[in-house]
Amino acid sequence: MDGFGSDFSAGASGGKVDAGQIMEQVKVQIAVANAQELLQRMTDKCFKKCIGKPGSTLDNSEQKCIAMCMDRYMDAWNTVSRTYNSRLQRERARM
Repeated sequence: MDGFGSDFSAGASGGKVDAGQIMEQVKVQIAVANAQELLQRMTDKCFKKCIGKPGSTLDNSEQKCIAMCMDRYMDAWNTVSRTYNSRLQRERARM
């Protein structure tokens, strides 16, 4: 076997895979990948902004900067996400 579909069992459906179940699993995998990408981008941007001289510990100002940067990044991402989803819903309603 080539490994594709190895996580899906045929079960009682006689060898047929439930398309709805596959779609849900794909949606979950996409959501996880998006969350990982968000976290990686936030980490990269805030590290570059807040850490001038990497060391074994963060000083107080670096800790505060990281916390504030991450809060602002998440607030901005949430605002953009809500606006985008709202726009998608309006567009779907027009169809």
